[in-house]
Amino acid sequence: MNTPPIIGPLDGPELRDLARAKSLLENPRMAIRLANTVGSPLEKGFAMLPKGWHTVINKAARAALMKALAVALATLGQRKHAGSRERFHKLMAGASGGIGGAFGLLALPVELPISTVIMLRSIADIARSEGHDLSRVETQLECLEVFALGGKDTAKSAYWATRAAMSQTIKDAAAHLARKGAVRESAPAVARLIAQIAARFGFLVSEEVAAKAVPILGAAGGGIINVIFTAHFQDMARGHFIVKRLEAAHGQEPVRAAYDQI
Repeated sequence: MNTPPIIGPLDGPELRDLARAKSLLENPRMAIRLANTVGSPLEKGFAMLPKGWHTVINKAARAALMKALAVALATLGQRKHAGSRERFHKLMAGASGGIGGAFGLLALPVELPISTVIMLRSIADIARSEGHDLSRVETQLECLEVFALGGKDTAKSAYWATRAAMSQTIKDAAAHLARKGAVRESAPAVARLIAQIAARFGFLVSEEVAAKAVPILGAAGGGIINVIFTAHFQDMARGHFIVKRLEAAHGQEPVRAAYDQI
């Protein structure tokens, strides 16, 4: 059976980039990678977590995203480094993950904001390496949006569904921040943005924490798991910003049509 031709304005190299983006965005869930690393089902890790862990994780995820948003608005537009430095950021996240491995859930409120900001900086470097302007508030919020990608929904349309769900929220938050500048979680537009991302990000944080709860390598194991966590979001960022780059050149509809036919 012949493969139908891809219709649209994208040339050969662009189609190859889009194919790479699709492969990254539709990779197996992070839980599979974590389970392969810890050598046992994540359900065992969930069973080891103390009572009330959901509340701790949800609070830590929201606080981490608020910190990442403040960092995004304050510093991302000033970043000039060439290249995406993905290995460097994995090493940094791995070092911070040692805290979680050594102290478990109690360290999460301290460790998660640190690792989230490290990941955000890596995401921003990837965005810039794909030609995006980090001085734009919209681009800074799109970097934050990456934390909502690759969550519990594994359907092939999940990437586009997540973007559609986040689109208006990002526009509202960008408009608010352009007017006010300061980050206030009490502002409705900011609160909606953080809540939407946290709903997806918190799920992945839960899997990360469950993996760390399985007694494997102690602090070193926490570092390894953080490297996997960071690599996941680097993959999501690369795929996302390749798609956004192609959309800037050709529009969303032709890129979506080509993506669906790959």
